[in-house]
Amino acid sequence: MTTIDRSRVTALVERERAAYRAGHPGSLRVHEQAGHLFGRVPMTWMSKWAGGFPLAYATAHGNRITDVDGHTYLDFALGDTGAMAGHSPRATVAAVHRRIAVDGGITTMLPTEDAEWVGAELARRFGLPRWSFTLSATDANRWAARLARLVTGKPKLLVFSYCYHGSVDETFVVVGPDGRARSRPGNVAPAVDPTSTTRVAEWNDLAAVERELAHGDVAAILAEPALTNIGIVLPEPGFLAGLRELATRYGALLMIDETHTISAGPGGMTARDGLRPDVFVIGKSLGGGIPCGAYGLTEEVADRVHRITATGSADIVDVGGVGGTLAGNALSLAAMRATLDEVLTDDAFAHMIRLAGDYTEDVRRILDTADVPWSVTQLGARAEYRFTRPAPRSGGESAAAADDLLDEYMHLYTLNRGILMTPFHNMALMCPDTTDADIARHTEVFEQAVAELVG
Repeated sequence: MTTIDRSRVTALVERERAAYRAGHPGSLRVHEQAGHLFGRVPMTWMSKWAGGFPLAYATAHGNRITDVDGHTYLDFALGDTGAMAGHSPRATVAAVHRRIAVDGGITTMLPTEDAEWVGAELARRFGLPRWSFTLSATDANRWAARLARLVTGKPKLLVFSYCYHGSVDETFVVVGPDGRARSRPGNVAPAVDPTSTTRVAEWNDLAAVERELAHGDVAAILAEPALTNIGIVLPEPGFLAGLRELATRYGALLMIDETHTISAGPGGMTARDGLRPDVFVIGKSLGGGIPCGAYGLTEEVADRVHRITATGSADIVDVGGVGGTLAGNALSLAAMRATLDEVLTDDAFAHMIRLAGDYTEDVRRILDTADVPWSVTQLGARAEYRFTRPAPRSGGESAAAADDLLDEYMHLYTLNRGILMTPFHNMALMCPDTTDADIARHTEVFEQAVAELVG
């Protein structure tokens, strides 16, 4: 394998930082003038871009973003999946305009006919018959976890090390170097030690999952069907089936979060791989960029909730409602209906997945030719490279492979040449507007970046 000279990487990063700063005076001005914003950004995660300050954008359509300095980019980040339908898809824009300007009533805390249509479509795609809506997958995860505790009478969740389910307090737990659970590094002021609410196992380790379930206090296994926010870490053969079997055996619910893995197809990995969750969570992409989330329940779980609430011991209407006057609002549901019906269609997914396959093969070919010890993994319409080979098989392995210097180099190199990658990791996502020419352009730039690294 080719050894990458770290001093060379440092020099290249300094060059790219200087080029980024010189080429983006408008974005720098927006950042420096944002004195009333906490962290100088509207949401602190936006600070995670390489280069010292984030891009400020002016327009976005399809898979193109134009920043305030007039530079236009091929967008493979797509709002970290929030814009998987593309920026401002026509059908979604038309539905939102009709809801706002023609029919009126962005939110009224009343149902519309769109709600049942979306619920039926989610049931068709993912198999669960009962649905409720939120404003994010984080909200959906929080409420679904409470329902899991309600129907099982058990207090804890079981999650996977370096998983990501939004900002749900119970999920910021990892397996420490000593093999024991600990709060994830960087966790901000948890109300309680999350190891008191949560059990944790490494991904792809069914024996560890069973050890945690054997304590008898786990209400639900909460899992993405592939890890996605620590790099893509795919399940090994039999792992997801093993989770289903273990959950059933130990009286826990299986709760699947497909907020990112919806990239696998119209019904996510749940439909593609025949998963059988008791509870299902999704968010981000369903509304074409309009904030939304949803959770689905099997008939059995929904019936158990209703039987318990009928006794008066729990109140899901008021005291224990999902907690958000704007949840299930008319605008979100109009956006979801249009996006699911006309944008994120079967044909669109086939196109997106084919392009991601081409992207993956091009990256793999370049890495093999240069003999660079990196790996690339595809999950439907998304793909991601990691600075290690073979590809990690757990969250812990993937976290250990992190390389901040290489990460900054690749992000700045591509950005300075008109390509936007997901800032928190090296994920590329396809949308219905992505083209073969866009893949070819990324291949050209990626090959140049690797060639400069190896000299």
